[in-house]
Amino acid sequence: MSKLSGLVDKKLAKFLLVGVVNTLVGMAIMFGLYNLAHCSYWVSSAANYILTSILSFFLNKHFTFQSKENGASQVLRFALNIAVCYLLAYGIAKPLCLRLLAGASAGLRDNVSMLVGMCLFTGFNYLGQRFFAFKEK
Repeated sequence: MSKLSGLVDKKLAKFLLVGVVNTLVGMAIMFGLYNLAHCSYWVSSAANYILTSILSFFLNKHFTFQSKENGASQVLRFALNIAVCYLLAYGIAKPLCLRLLAGASAGLRDNVSMLVGMCLFTGFNYLGQRFFAFKEK
């Protein structure tokens, strides 16, 4: 239980605050592209994460984790973390929602899948940023 309590701290609160900003911006991008611009599921969700990841990097580096490390290796770790979390979260969400909402319209399934993907991504991303991208030395 002590390992879990070490995850729930000020850093998690700051990460969630940054996440609220990113989520609001990202949802506007993702759902706007999908529902208004009629882009595909993958284009809509990827555009969300590409654009909001840039903001997330700077906010989490300086505000959440207060990382003093500079250089390309941290940027590469961050980018790798985002890519892995995105593929994992949305790769799980899409087939899960296809199966659970088999009788629903494709639009409903994709919208629910994007919401589920966002939730999964948040959990995976926190762990990846804390213990990989901005890991304390």
